[in-house]
Amino acid sequence: MTVERWERRSEVPLILLALAFLVAYAWPVLDPRMDPDTRTILGAVSWTVWGAFAVDLVIRLVLAEDRREYAVRHWYDVALVLLPLLRPLRALRLLALVRILDRSAANSLAGRVLVYVAGAASLAVGLSALAVLDAERDAEGANITTFGDALWWACTTVTTVGYGDRFPVTTEGRVVAVALMLLGIGLVGSVIATVATLILQRVAAEQAAEAAEGEHRR
Repeated sequence: MTVERWERRSEVPLILLALAFLVAYAWPVLDPRMDPDTRTILGAVSWTVWGAFAVDLVIRLVLAEDRREYAVRHWYDVALVLLPLLRPLRALRLLALVRILDRSAANSLAGRVLVYVAGAASLAVGLSALAVLDAERDAEGANITTFGDALWWACTTVTTVGYGDRFPVTTEGRVVAVALMLLGIGLVGSVIATVATLILQRVAAEQAAEAAEGEHRR
């Protein structure tokens, strides 16, 4: 079996595991007073998903022809497996969900990019809000203490508006903020370029249709 065949076969199970991780990660963040037994169960689910991602990475490395080159090219997968103790950053594991978007993307390159941008933006805002709330809520001097605060902060940050009324004070929160800022810059540029491309494609199609109609009348 090649690594490409394994990735195709494991894609959907990994997506379902990522969704299970989303529940296991987000629930305790949104409900800090939850029952200890429930928290323990969700913690076990979280570590089980981490183990599944670790096994998947090992299998892909074994199947890859050049393991070092594959590991370098998929450095984000390696990092997310090797850094499981950085709790807020573990939410980034859910970015694996973006892989499934290609199946429902439009046929044109611009349409595919638009699907990816929309999916990445939604994931980035939601995951960053959860991650920064997880890091900030109990910190001294924190001003992001509710999910509403975190969601507002994530929206203003990813759009590069940055009002400054909400900001992280912990190291982990600032790491999340830097990642979201860099992603926001890329998303804004992608949105502008994609919209411009779609407009140009529509104009070109209309011009071609008018030209064809003119030729037909002749």
